[in-house]
Amino acid sequence: MAGLEGVGQPRQRVGATAGRWIPAVDDEQALKALELYGNPTEEEVRLPSRPESAGIARRLTQCVVLRQWALPAQTCEHAVLLVSELVGNAVRHTGARVFGLRLLRRRGWIRVEVRDPSRGLPCLMPVHDMDTSGRGLFLVDTLSDRWGVDLLPRGKTTWFEMRVVDR
Repeated sequence: MAGLEGVGQPRQRVGATAGRWIPAVDDEQALKALELYGNPTEEEVRLPSRPESAGIARRLTQCVVLRQWALPAQTCEHAVLLVSELVGNAVRHTGARVFGLRLLRRRGWIRVEVRDPSRGLPCLMPVHDMDTSGRGLFLVDTLSDRWGVDLLPRGKTTWFEMRVVDR
């Protein structure tokens, strides 16, 4: 799970960070991931349940949020961090072979969904200064406007939503 670097810092620093991780090389990799795996705004993208799939999910999210939806870099940075946390939970805790990624946009909101075949519910735990893990849902809870879990007949969808300004 990610640490808390940058959380609680002035907002200008968050924006400055975003500029460092969106170079042309990352953009090219994001477009390549979109070609290989599909567009998660059009249909659910199924990814193998392996740690390296978090990077693919981050690149897909980055490409959609920045290029397709033309949203601000800070929104993209938060969405990329949070999708990584949800994917990390799906890979680490469900025992699934694959998981699904979906990105949705409606007026004033974006929604990111990660679907897996486990019906085990994620649990938001208290976070303490010296904790070395367990901060993922804390970050989701802090950086998203709302999040939750929808139980399905075979599994669940864990999701978060963020408010956005429509242009």
